[in-house]
Amino acid sequence: MSQVYSDKSQENDKWALPDAEVFHRELWENTPNTIFWDDITLEPFGAGWYYWHCFPGCLPDSDPIGPFETEEKAIEALREE
Repeated sequence: MSQVYSDKSQENDKWALPDAEVFHRELWENTPNTIFWDDITLEPFGAGWYYWHCFPGCLPDSDPIGPFETEEKAIEALREE
């Protein structure tokens, strides 16, 4: 899991904190506590790279968004929001 800035220009601001996390999720069979469930479809999210909005040490402010094929694609999508 890596913490990133949704606005790349914030990276050089010594007072700014990362406001998102990017992480990889695998799909394991028979372990419902290790996967995310879509609240609307009640289906498990697939394996891949995800991001969500949050500050360091805090709970996520959004559902996981993804999956993406690579970490770089997840970060790119985050910054295009």
